[in-house]
Amino acid sequence: MDLNTVGRTVALLGIALVILGGLLVLFSRIPVLKHLGHLPGDIHLRGENYSCVFPIVSMIIFSILLSLALNIILRIVNR
Repeated sequence: MDLNTVGRTVALLGIALVILGGLLVLFSRIPVLKHLGHLPGDIHLRGENYSCVFPIVSMIIFSILLSLALNIILRIVNR
């Protein structure tokens, strides 16, 4: 593997991280997404010195939405 290939890979990963960071900043401003992790069915355990969250329902919803989005993208790409 030559340095040219490694350099391009690192540059592409950097660009992908910048895009991901921008999307996370934008998504944090959407009010509906702020409720993820606080839906009925999500488990919150709190003690004196700890706190633990199991966002079961939120992850099920996220999984369904991600599956739908990927299916739509794959159908568009495979035309």
